[in-house]
Amino acid sequence: MATKQKKTASSKASGNGQDKLITSLRQFIRTKGAGYLKDPNVTSVGIGYKEKDGKRGKEISLQFTVGRKVEPEGLEALATTQLPESVVVDGVEVPTDVIERTYETQFRVVAEAESPARKTRLDPIVPGASIGHVKVSAGTIGSIVFDKNDGTPYILSNWHVLHGHLGELGDDIVQPGKHDDNRIARNHLGTLKRSHLGMAGDCAVATIDGRTFTQDIHELGVIPQDLGEPDLGDKVVKSGRTTGVTHGVVRRIETIAAIDYGPGVGEQAIGCFEIALDPDNPPENGEVSMGGDSGSVWMFKTSNGRPGKVMAGLHFGGESGDNPDEHALACLPRSVFEKLDISLQPPTLDQAEVIAGYAPDFLGKRIDLPKLNAAIKSDAVQLDGSEVIPYTHFSLALSESRGFAFYVAWNIDGASLKKLSRNGIKFVKDNRIPDDVQVGNELYEDNPLDRGHLARRADLLWGSPAEAKKANIDSFIYTNITPQMQDFNQSSKGGLWGQLEDAVFADVEVDDLKVSVFGGPVFQEDDRLYRGIQIPREYSKVIAFLENGELKARAFLLTQNLNQLEALELDEFRVFQISLSEVEERGRFRFPTALRNADTLIVPEALVDRGPLENLADIQWH
Repeated sequence: MATKQKKTASSKASGNGQDKLITSLRQFIRTKGAGYLKDPNVTSVGIGYKEKDGKRGKEISLQFTVGRKVEPEGLEALATTQLPESVVVDGVEVPTDVIERTYETQFRVVAEAESPARKTRLDPIVPGASIGHVKVSAGTIGSIVFDKNDGTPYILSNWHVLHGHLGELGDDIVQPGKHDDNRIARNHLGTLKRSHLGMAGDCAVATIDGRTFTQDIHELGVIPQDLGEPDLGDKVVKSGRTTGVTHGVVRRIETIAAIDYGPGVGEQAIGCFEIALDPDNPPENGEVSMGGDSGSVWMFKTSNGRPGKVMAGLHFGGESGDNPDEHALACLPRSVFEKLDISLQPPTLDQAEVIAGYAPDFLGKRIDLPKLNAAIKSDAVQLDGSEVIPYTHFSLALSESRGFAFYVAWNIDGASLKKLSRNGIKFVKDNRIPDDVQVGNELYEDNPLDRGHLARRADLLWGSPAEAKKANIDSFIYTNITPQMQDFNQSSKGGLWGQLEDAVFADVEVDDLKVSVFGGPVFQEDDRLYRGIQIPREYSKVIAFLENGELKARAFLLTQNLNQLEALELDEFRVFQISLSEVEERGRFRFPTALRNADTLIVPEALVDRGPLENLADIQWH
């Protein structure tokens, strides 16, 4: 009886056969590769062409690297075992290859020629320049990337460059790295946002605070547009802090390397691929990479030999010690981007994640939303079973009978406010709730009534670019709008109502430049009817902030005389400083205890016994 002959790798090593073999080997390494790294002498396992006498052949092999290559009788002394001469993968016998090679990360700084443009403080910052955690020597800015959900721009580099074994999320990041300039305060760039060290890669991102950036990689002149998958023989190029522009050839793929990350971290298995020198473009000093290049990105080269726009990988390591075999290691970009939740381009407005509304913990001390009294709770419009309707940076409760908000609550981050145009943004109804519970444009046509924002548009434009743009659009939804006269914020009192938020920033040392605000119309039974809609004649506003760690709250009331509404000849508006309890009584809701206790202002009991605010200087903040 004839025996079934086993297929060999050489019989399958061309065309589609080779592609299928590599696909099978990828799966083999992903499921069994990490097991080989438990052997203390094995430093990596990957896919490569089998070598003979130091020269690369054409036969695909499962390639092992070891710390020391010895004869079988010397294995016991190294506490290691003999590796197989071949493995069978999906019915195909694949030869193995064993090469003596060890690896290390490349953030250790060694003496090298100066390259000032990469090692000085830059504004705009540029990929290819020096960067690092405040407790790390120096690495390289790989590229500018963006939060996949809200579009925040980040710096991409390695875990061991931006995090390190002494780091924590939120730590300071400096540009240039500390080794290149130890003036930490002067060189602050941002903070560590996310990081990962493991099979998905050695990777991290940091924020960019107070500096601009360019996306072109230094001396390559390209901006990464896509993520690629490296294959054997691909030509690549990188721009690093230490060795500058160097060229390489992908020689091992689907590799798992065991690398010692030092105290507190130890040996980690990192998914990656390996790059050798490009013999057609050798570096002047013979080094494809050196200490300080960690974090740079490898880009695929085009058919004409120029840097392309497809990212091949994130550089993180190379040969250790005086190993004569020159090579580099890079993480797979898709794994890195998925793990860090980033993209090469910011999301469009439609793709951007809907940001939750008012944040109770925004000031660092929790301030929950007001609770509607039982008398009006049944009149609140419900969205997904809740009376709270969220938008970007603000939330509100809406009266079904009146068509306006009971209150709007919003957060203001004064440190990241943006200036965005309102041109082209239309007032629209909220499509999540019925049209007939919202007062729309039918009230504002052919009269001097303005569509006035309750949560000020300018207050909401902060955060990431996509976040600010969404807030800009959300602010024009009719649930955030009430009728106001054209001179509402430009009255003889200098537009006090529209300047209250600005005034607190101007007159108070507000902690972290953050403020939370609650505002809305005061509904009264005798509010005048106009076009079938009762028009509020009073508005309240409460501003909450921290001063030297202490929560404070100040309340205000604006009144309109609407007795002659049919003629729309309204008296001027008057602004009073009042107590929080008065806002609760007029609004028929209750603020949380923490906010009520923060209101320490003592005012006369009757509003008539108080004078209106003549200017901003009359406000009692302290």
